[in-house]
Amino acid sequence: MEKELIINSSPTNVEIALLEDSHLVELHKEKTNQQFIVGDIFLGYVKKLMPGLNAAFIEIGHKRDAFLHYTDLGPNVKSLIKFANDSIANRQHTQMLDKFELQNQISKSGKITQVFKKKDPILVQVLKEPISTKGPRLSCEVTIPGRHLVLSPFNNVIAISKKISNSDERKRLQLLIESIKPLNFGVIVRTAAEGKKVSDLHEELNQLLEKWGSVRSQLVHSKPPVKLLSELDKTTSILRDMLTDDFNRIIIDDKDLFDNVKGYLQTVAPKKLNILNYYKGTTPVFDKYGVTRQIKSSFGKTATMKSGAYLVIEHTEAMHVVDVNSGPKSVNKSQEDAAISVNLESAKELARQLRLRDLGGLIIVDFIDMRSNENKHMLYKSMKEYMKNDSAQHTVLPLSKFGLMQITRQRVRPAVKIDTTEKCPSCSGTGKSNTNVEILAEIERDLDFIINSKSHKSITLKVHPFIGAYLKKGVPSKQHKWYFKYKKWIKVVGTPECGMIEYKFYDATEDEIRLN
Repeated sequence: MEKELIINSSPTNVEIALLEDSHLVELHKEKTNQQFIVGDIFLGYVKKLMPGLNAAFIEIGHKRDAFLHYTDLGPNVKSLIKFANDSIANRQHTQMLDKFELQNQISKSGKITQVFKKKDPILVQVLKEPISTKGPRLSCEVTIPGRHLVLSPFNNVIAISKKISNSDERKRLQLLIESIKPLNFGVIVRTAAEGKKVSDLHEELNQLLEKWGSVRSQLVHSKPPVKLLSELDKTTSILRDMLTDDFNRIIIDDKDLFDNVKGYLQTVAPKKLNILNYYKGTTPVFDKYGVTRQIKSSFGKTATMKSGAYLVIEHTEAMHVVDVNSGPKSVNKSQEDAAISVNLESAKELARQLRLRDLGGLIIVDFIDMRSNENKHMLYKSMKEYMKNDSAQHTVLPLSKFGLMQITRQRVRPAVKIDTTEKCPSCSGTGKSNTNVEILAEIERDLDFIINSKSHKSITLKVHPFIGAYLKKGVPSKQHKWYFKYKKWIKVVGTPECGMIEYKFYDATEDEIRLN
């Protein structure tokens, strides 16, 4: 499977599209001024205890209080509290824990009031981004992730990724990590560590320990709330978690972001530098590589497949509901054969849609009814297979006696919602069109006003591609006539971002020229 990462950057956000065999499977958006990213570590304080919920609200500087449930404290939270308090008071002088006295683990059925008091400082990590009216969700099980390893302070557990199936490789990695792991630190071995040398893993382990040391040093005399460690930006974190040998192209249209990713690749995977490309074209990068077209066809209430079958995806407060509908059926197929054929195709598309829209929580799928138990089992196995590439934690249950499949998927950030509907450019959705509007006359009127009243070294006109083609058509074209009239070349750019009767003027710095 070939993977491509297409990255579109603007002053306000970064859009990241992951393509597998040229099909869009994930779409991430990151605001450049975003303050909270999953994985950030904060020193906060307990603002309010909620015994009824067995939870606490923590102040970390967000406009909404962050939520910390007892089940997210982790068994070693007392060790974390002691480490944080000792570091704040400058009694803990090193990030190493070999001489640190681990505290007793808390009970799984304990109460939040047994652990915290109001105003207590607490070291926390963002587990989920703010969603809807909810603030960030936090965890006290602090981890420092790398590409091959994840460092987990205050325990001695070594966990190997289940995706590493070779038993000999699992034993090798277990023994290797045991030989280099410092005392009172746990290590999770990620799938990317398979086949790596001890020197590579040891070097990364030391880098993770340095980050933990940075957290400790910043704790000294700190007053909450304060951010101690920021997660990588979305682009590099995706590369860290997903970069494999079958990645064959990374395309970025922003020079600063390109340099950042290049520096990251030089550190973690220098052999992959040749797949990194800086896009310099004038056409938007998402348009150039067909991402915009796939976004428009993949989002919305329905998702249509090649056979004509389609999914209807509905969102409610409690769950997501998916209905499978068959398209034109082959006359040569029996009802059972047609049903399993459509269901298997729908299962594959559904797995893509779950990743693409980043749907989380409970998903109920109403597949087309089948009588054969063998076919039902085949559909269940296929659904699990199609979701193997999904990095979010998920559970797929067999079909119920009502023919419904239940899927739960980890919800970390808000679902991706893109409105693919457009207002009619002629009537603005009213259903009434003004037939007296003469777009060309309006353009020439505004152009005349701009040239006669304002001084601009260059002027660019952006219009709908059809209008742009008309303005450039013939010799002399409208564009040539403007040059003869104003002694200034007006650059005409056709873009699908403009409606049929929309147009905008831009100056040499690409700032829009406003007429009011």
